[in-house]
Amino acid sequence: MLDAEFFNDSKMLEIEKGAKELTIPIIKDNRKIVATTNGGLKHPSPLVFNSEWKHEEIHDDVNRFNYPSVSGVTRPENEEDIAFMTILELGHLIRTKKISSEELVGIFLKRIKRYNPVLEAVITITEDLAYKQAKQADQLLAQGVDLGPLHGIPYGLKDIIAVPEYKTTWGSTTFKDQVLDIEAWVYKRLKSAGAVLVGKLVTGSLAYDDIWFGGRTRNPWNIEEFTTGSSAGPAACTSAGMVPFAIGSETAGSITYPSARCGVTALRPTFGAVGRTGVLSLSESLDKLGPLCRSAVDCAIVLDVIRGKDPDDLSSRKIFLDDPFSVDITKLTVGYIEDAEMEVVDVLRSKGVKMVPFTLNYTVESVQGILNFTMDVDMLAHFDTWQRSGQDDEFEAQDQWPTELRRARVIPAVDYIQSQRARGKLIQEVKEGFTVDAFVGNVTDWEKVCVGNLVGMPVMVVPVGFEKIKDPPTNATRRRSTVTTGIYAPPDHDHIALALTMAYQSVTDHHKQRPPIDNLGPDDAIPNPPKALIPPRILKG
Repeated sequence: MLDAEFFNDSKMLEIEKGAKELTIPIIKDNRKIVATTNGGLKHPSPLVFNSEWKHEEIHDDVNRFNYPSVSGVTRPENEEDIAFMTILELGHLIRTKKISSEELVGIFLKRIKRYNPVLEAVITITEDLAYKQAKQADQLLAQGVDLGPLHGIPYGLKDIIAVPEYKTTWGSTTFKDQVLDIEAWVYKRLKSAGAVLVGKLVTGSLAYDDIWFGGRTRNPWNIEEFTTGSSAGPAACTSAGMVPFAIGSETAGSITYPSARCGVTALRPTFGAVGRTGVLSLSESLDKLGPLCRSAVDCAIVLDVIRGKDPDDLSSRKIFLDDPFSVDITKLTVGYIEDAEMEVVDVLRSKGVKMVPFTLNYTVESVQGILNFTMDVDMLAHFDTWQRSGQDDEFEAQDQWPTELRRARVIPAVDYIQSQRARGKLIQEVKEGFTVDAFVGNVTDWEKVCVGNLVGMPVMVVPVGFEKIKDPPTNATRRRSTVTTGIYAPPDHDHIALALTMAYQSVTDHHKQRPPIDNLGPDDAIPNPPKALIPPRILKG
C-alpha cells in the first residue's frame, strides 16, 4: 500500500497496532487544537517559505516610487471613456475637481449593475461602503489632505479577502453567507491610501477555477468563453471597465490565466511581497496577492501601496524594490525563450534592451507533481473539518477539490517532505540558471506556472494582440481571443518586470483596447445559455 509493498504481514500488523495506539491519538489531539476552523485563517505553519535569493541586510520599504506626472487631462463626455481611464488620469480629474470620487463610484456601480448579469463577475456590491469611503475621500481633498495616487479611486477585491460587515463567501455554497469579522491586511493598506471598495469579486469556489455558487464567470472579449480561474471576477471586471483595478490572488495560475484570457495587464508579485492576513489560504508557501490593472503603470502604483511587511503573516517581508519608473532598461540583458511573443522582443530591442536567446534549465522532472503535493496537502490541512463533515459534497464541481483533496488524505508525510526537498533543489537550479535580468516567455504554459510559483518569482502578464475566435457565430463578430506573453524576473526584482512592460506599453496600445460587450457585431448576440469552453488547466489560488 502507498508504494510500501516491502512490508511483510507481521510488519503491517505492527504498524497498524502502533497507529491505533500512538499515531491516531496524536493526530486527533492536534486536530482539536488547529483543525477546527476552515480556511487557514488561524494557526499558520511556522515552516515558512522564503523566496529571497540574496540574504543581505534588510532594507526598509518606506521609500515609495516616483510616479510620472499627469497634466492636461480633460473629463470625457462619455462615461465609458471615463471608466477606461488609468489610475493617474482618474486621480488628476479628482484633484482638479473635474470629477468627484462619489461621481466615479456612481459610474462604476452603474457599469457593475449593467454588465454583471451577463458576466457573473461580482458576488457582493459594497454600495453603502463605497459611497461612505468616496465621501470621506472628497472631504479629505477639500481639506488639503491627499493620501496618494489611489485617493478616491474605486476598485474591487477578490472574494477571498475579508472585509468586516460584508460577506466573504470564498465563492462556495458552504460559505455563501459567511461574514468574517476580520479586516484583511491588503484591504487596510488600500483603505489607508484612500481607495474606494465598490465590490467583492468572483472567485471560483474555494479559489478553484471559475465556477462559483452563483454561476460561472465569462470573458468580456468572447462572451461564450469562460474566464478560467480563480481570479475570475477581478480579470473580467477590470477587462470590462467595471473597476479601474482589482486585487486577485494566485497559488497556481489564478492571476496569470484569467488575466491572459481577459486581456488585462497584471502582476503576480514576488512571494512574500504582499501580506495575506484575512485571506483564504490554500498554501502558505504558494499564495500571493497581486494587482490586475489597465497597464503596467497602474500595476506599479497598486503594488507600491499594498507591498510591505504584514506583522501577522509570517511569510511576508519588507522587499526592497528599486523604482520601476527610474530603471535604465538599456543596461538590462533580457532573455527570450522559444515560446516568447516576438513583437515584445523586437520592441524591447528597439528601446535599447539587450535581447538574447535564453533557456531556463533545471534537472527536476517532477515540477508539476511537487506543486500538486504542496498545494493539496496544505489545502486539506486548512479544510480538514470541511471534508470530515461531508460538506465537500456541496462543492460546485465534484471533479475538482473534493476528488483532489481525498487523494491528498493519503499522501505520506515522508513523501510530502521529500517533495519539499525536491522543491529546494529546483529553486537552487533556477537561481543558478537565471543568468539574465529577466526573460520573456509564455505566461500560461503550465510548467512555467508551476516553476514560477514554486520558486516565488514575479511575472507580468502582458497583452500583445488579438486573434480571431474559433467557430465564430458570424464573420462580422467583434469577439476576439487575446494574445499575451509574460515577462519574468528573479524574486525581489518586480521593478524590472514592471519597467520592461512599461517600456513595451509606451509604444503599443494592445492594453488600451476595450472588449465588445456592448456591440458584439452584426447578427451576433449574447448566448443564453453560453457555450462552455473548457480551459486547458484548472487554476487555483
